[in-house]
Amino acid sequence: MSFVFRYLRDHLHLLMAGTAFICFFAISFALYHLPLAAVAYPTGLCLLLGCLLAVSPVRKAYQKHEALTKICLHRWNTVNNELLLYDTMVDEDYRYIIEHLSHEIQSVEAQMDSSRKAMIDYYSTWVHQIKTPIASMRLHLKAVDTALARKLLSDLLHIEQYVDMVLTYLRMGSSTTDYVFREISLDDILSENIRKYRGDFIMKNLRLQYEPSGMSIISDEKWLSFVIGQILSNSLKYTKQGTVTILTEAPRTLCIKDTGIGIAAEDLPRIFEQGFTGYNGHVEKRASGIGLYLCKQICDRLGHSIAVTSMPEIGTEVRIDFSQIYTVRD
Repeated sequence: MSFVFRYLRDHLHLLMAGTAFICFFAISFALYHLPLAAVAYPTGLCLLLGCLLAVSPVRKAYQKHEALTKICLHRWNTVNNELLLYDTMVDEDYRYIIEHLSHEIQSVEAQMDSSRKAMIDYYSTWVHQIKTPIASMRLHLKAVDTALARKLLSDLLHIEQYVDMVLTYLRMGSSTTDYVFREISLDDILSENIRKYRGDFIMKNLRLQYEPSGMSIISDEKWLSFVIGQILSNSLKYTKQGTVTILTEAPRTLCIKDTGIGIAAEDLPRIFEQGFTGYNGHVEKRASGIGLYLCKQICDRLGHSIAVTSMPEIGTEVRIDFSQIYTVRD
């Protein structure tokens, strides 16, 4: 709805009153057998004068409308106080309310940012502290080559993964980021994560099909490694037998396939929702509903696209396309 139409609608009562006055004059002149031209001529002059006098109020109303629209969009810093012109006592009251609410919102946002920063600092310290006993336990377990030690090492890896997931989840809501975009080797990230989960491959007797591609991409190494690690972890978690395949497709797409239990068709549209676990999550009772949500959020921020296709009892395929960031650069 255009501003002019809304303005006319809001002042419809004045237009109707003016039309009624003209009609009363015309009827009165007609009853007295006076020429109607005597009504039409001053009516035209009054309309012309009214249009000229309406320019200033309409301009001020438009400026107020634009300023309030910016406020509604939370663009506080872009609002020029000179635009919030007031001509009446009610306008002045509204301006006072807007400024008061603006200051309150800014104060609440500052308090929330401070509280969130304190919480992230606390959990960051906690993560670093908890990793010390985890590293100690890993060293002790590696010194003993038994089936139990290998199982405990796998569990310890998953504990560390969940610890990192907590910190990643908190950092995703931060207004600042530590992304460092540069050209990196995709094979280096894949090899690192394969080494990390090699114990799970051995314990579950799963085959790995992977050949280095030599592909270089532009991304953030730390955050992308988290995404790939999460996808590999899911493949290992839900694949009881068969193969995990890692391959690349032209121009710049990474594919990770497994022969696991798959995902129900009705769950696929919601797998990237926060907290959604779906049918498999209820059956396995091990899903948090956070992993794929974080993967989607990170990929969106890195400029990559992530997609999942799956069929129950056949397997799942996750595709990460790195082409978009190249399109933006070109």
